[in-house]
Amino acid sequence: MTVAANSAGTTGTAGPPGTAAPEGPGGAETLHGGPDRPGLGPRLDALTAAARRNPLVAWAIRYAAWVGPVAIALFAGVLRFTALGHPHDFVFDETYYPKDAWSLLQQSYEGTWPDNANAKILATPQQIPLSPAAEFIAHPQLGKWIISIGEALYGLNPFGWRFMTALLGTVVVLITCRIGRRLFRSTLIGCTAGLLLAVDGLSVVLSRVALLDGVLTFFVLCAFGCLLVDRDKARERLAAGLGRGWRPWRIAAGVALGCACGTKWNGAYFIVGFGLLTVLWDAGARRRYGAKSPYPNMLLRDAPTAFASLVILPAVLYVSSWAGWFMSDGGWDRHWAPGSGFGPTMRSWLHYQWQMWQFNTTLTSPHTYQSNPWSWLVMARPVSMYWHTVNTGANGCTANGGCTQDILALGTPLLWWAACAALVYAVYRWGFRRDWRFGAVLCAVASGWLPWLLYQDRTVFSFYMVVIAPYMCLALAGMLGAVLGPVGCSPQRRVTGGIAAGALVLAIMACFAYFYPIYTAEQISMSAWRARMWWTSWI
Repeated sequence: MTVAANSAGTTGTAGPPGTAAPEGPGGAETLHGGPDRPGLGPRLDALTAAARRNPLVAWAIRYAAWVGPVAIALFAGVLRFTALGHPHDFVFDETYYPKDAWSLLQQSYEGTWPDNANAKILATPQQIPLSPAAEFIAHPQLGKWIISIGEALYGLNPFGWRFMTALLGTVVVLITCRIGRRLFRSTLIGCTAGLLLAVDGLSVVLSRVALLDGVLTFFVLCAFGCLLVDRDKARERLAAGLGRGWRPWRIAAGVALGCACGTKWNGAYFIVGFGLLTVLWDAGARRRYGAKSPYPNMLLRDAPTAFASLVILPAVLYVSSWAGWFMSDGGWDRHWAPGSGFGPTMRSWLHYQWQMWQFNTTLTSPHTYQSNPWSWLVMARPVSMYWHTVNTGANGCTANGGCTQDILALGTPLLWWAACAALVYAVYRWGFRRDWRFGAVLCAVASGWLPWLLYQDRTVFSFYMVVIAPYMCLALAGMLGAVLGPVGCSPQRRVTGGIAAGALVLAIMACFAYFYPIYTAEQISMSAWRARMWWTSWI
């Protein structure tokens, strides 16, 4: 049986039931039979032989693992791009970020807007009343630069400012499929994770509005995926006796984490979590491949380069993400420090960062939809981002009592509740079975959720949890692999497990379809809307 190191560097048996055992250092699924794949050897040997004889079969085998993920991503794209310009309005914090993004396009810093700017922007003919006077902004610039790409392509309109978040939200589903496949060595489980994310209501909502959290989710997931590839590549070299060598995938993870921090500051929490994760993986790898003192070895040989890749590099990229502010002459506090040159410019920038820190750590203004982070995983208090009532007889509404258009940032309830159970299973797999894969998922969830528990008095919202949605889906998909049954189990066990796992996935998809109208501001009757308010705290 294959063994693998967990995130604490210890070893244990590989794989939840229903998945292939984790690979050796190479990272790819094997097509040959053997003790790791009981019951499949003859069939896989025949497939391998066919691949050697026929190049077309070889090509199909090589790229089959992309067909499912791409198909699921296309499905996710349809959900995210259909009627993306509706509602033709500013949704929730879209009153800030799209205008900031447009301002960056025009003058490289965030300017001010009059109180009636939203109405003028949405009017026909359009007016864009941007002022060159600087505005204090509480978040870094990179996420708004990303949003501005869509505005540069399609203009300052709802479709334009939502285009990039919808595109990144679609790509996130594709990346989740591929991460799940690499993590669990199962294309089926990877595609299941991606499909679950495709029908997560919270992810759909945050992909269809121009907020920063969807952009943050993309960069954090890229970092996670890069570190998984780095883990496999580093073990390949150790197994071959070549040492660690050049580690471009960890550098790529550092780039992604720097971009995450340049989007929202809570990206820094993932630097801490993922940094610890990767060096513990290094220690586990050194133990597996013969190091007598794996942790001192890791501290001397791996930790310094990890620090450079995952701390210093993101810090440099974070500062670089403010290039627009540095190159402008009118940004907020651009000339706070007297004088000119590098020194006064950096003092002015640091003062601006201090102001942002003060704002983000002391915000206590009450909000109707604020909630306690303890309640976020069960979606106890979702945020209503858009609400528009339609009287009977108007705009095609025929229902007694009128109609409504609502956008509720609510994760698909059955998905998130099942994923909470999957987190408990993940704790068991990591804590008692030494399964590093579930440890990695737990690390990502902890990095995105636990730090918010420290801010009990701050005004915070449950939609921040969109950043951990991919890992919740990975945890649930991994648990469904266990439900499916272990490799080599009886056909009857497989059928029973497949029916149970498939039934849950279908139920989650049906739940998403039921709530879809309140994710996309589809017009429904007030009675239909009330039927979807399962908890009074959702209203």
